[in-house]
Amino acid sequence: MASGNTESRPLSPHLSMWRWHPTMLSSILHRVSGIVNYLGAVALTVWLVLLASGAEGGVEILTTGSLAWLTRIGLILLTWSASYHFLNGIRHLCWDMGWGFDPKGSNRRSVLIIFAAFIPTGVIWGLALTGGAS
Repeated sequence: MASGNTESRPLSPHLSMWRWHPTMLSSILHRVSGIVNYLGAVALTVWLVLLASGAEGGVEILTTGSLAWLTRIGLILLTWSASYHFLNGIRHLCWDMGWGFDPKGSNRRSVLIIFAAFIPTGVIWGLALTGGAS
């Protein structure tokens, strides 16, 4: 049985060996964006089912009511999440082929992909907000 005395236990060596770097952040963001994309797809599906079933009153507050700004921010973040996950997935495919394993380049590409995800997000929302997608 454990004695409950945690002060005398050694710390994991991994806590002292690893320094934070962009590839670690990218790995965490990839996992989080996958979860966000899944939950966002479920939420959008529920929203579409409610619209199709005629439950417009409850759904209307999300699109035109007092929560419209929050809905729009959520959709923009969901778009960024999908863009990031897609671009980082391409990087993972390159890794599967044996390309891009050097630490310095991997760190650079991690930061590049995080910021590059804003490009498709901006294009998509620029078209959506200006009516260019119609």
